[in-house]
Amino acid sequence: MVVFLGPSLPAEEARRLAPCTVLPPARQGDVWRALSLRPRALALVDGVFEAQPSVWHHELLAALEAGVAVFGGASMGALRAAELGPHGMVGVGRIFAWYRDGEVVDDAEVALLHADAEHGWRPLTVPLVNVRHAAETARAARVLGRDDARALVEAAEALFYQERTWPRLLEDVTPRWKPSTRAAWSAWFPSGAEDLKRKDAIACLQAAAEWVASGAPTQEGARQSPSSLVRRRRLVDDVTRLPGRTVSSGRVLESLREAPDAVALAEAGLRRALLAGHARTLGLRVSAAEVAEEEASWWNERRVAPGKREAWLAASGLDALGLRRLCEERALERLVLAHAPRLLPDGPSWDEALAAEARLSGRWAQAARAVADREEPGLEDPTGDVGSD
Repeated sequence: MVVFLGPSLPAEEARRLAPCTVLPPARQGDVWRALSLRPRALALVDGVFEAQPSVWHHELLAALEAGVAVFGGASMGALRAAELGPHGMVGVGRIFAWYRDGEVVDDAEVALLHADAEHGWRPLTVPLVNVRHAAETARAARVLGRDDARALVEAAEALFYQERTWPRLLEDVTPRWKPSTRAAWSAWFPSGAEDLKRKDAIACLQAAAEWVASGAPTQEGARQSPSSLVRRRRLVDDVTRLPGRTVSSGRVLESLREAPDAVALAEAGLRRALLAGHARTLGLRVSAAEVAEEEASWWNERRVAPGKREAWLAASGLDALGLRRLCEERALERLVLAHAPRLLPDGPSWDEALAAEARLSGRWAQAARAVADREEPGLEDPTGDVGSD
């Protein structure tokens, strides 16, 4: 299980709650990179925003498509879970429910200022959701009346999130409270107020851990068709996992661009994509069995033992889902080629195509000499004098 965590809960506490790999608050591309760890579940709690690009919905949809269970709560996770619930992301906690039900709508409700990784992401300000929860709890405990609670929330809403601390908040709201209310609050607050983000973060981790421990089978989510922009971004942002280390997929791509066979590789990939795309426009489809047959053929060509296949895929920047997609293209390509004489008006027959490619590659001349040797061994090559002095 992989957990993206920062100010909502200390990493050590998360590891005590459940076996997990704790990563910093998610940035754009982090979920893609985390998929190289082959997790069964992801728990998104904290994520960056403002100064750095936030985690993309595309990344979470890709995780769901790959069969990874995705849970969200407390902070950025609550926001994304409310948005992607219909796609299979599981939302956990009170804050998620507020967003899901439209009781709060502004992303800034969960924003807070915090320290950096060196200082354990320690919160420096108070998120608005925590103030709402404190006001609600204090009202239930008869510490605040309805107007007092509303005044507290309004004072919090009026403060920029980077300035919203409890001392500053109480300073702003005190003129609207009676002295007896202020005294009751001060007596209640140390033991009565809860950190709702922390509470929801714990619930999110526990829900994800319980799912993993249940041994429930993974279920692939709906197939995604990300735009070319998203696909290119993932190609560069992703990582390739080698035994004991990872390398940037973007750096691998740079190296491949400089390889002597770069043009041939790219043209082969484009040719396959063109034919597969043409097949789809014609309404041609391949069955799951045909894709599986193509995949088995592909593994047979590679001669990779079953026990080493996962590592082989990882070193190739692939996973099972990615390989299946490529094998579907190969199957479509094969389907188009098998029907090419009918799909191309007055196009080449199978034999004409075979002859044309053999002549271009020099295989025709080799075959001709082999035929001549079989039919009349010992005769000189009649083409040997062509072009000589």
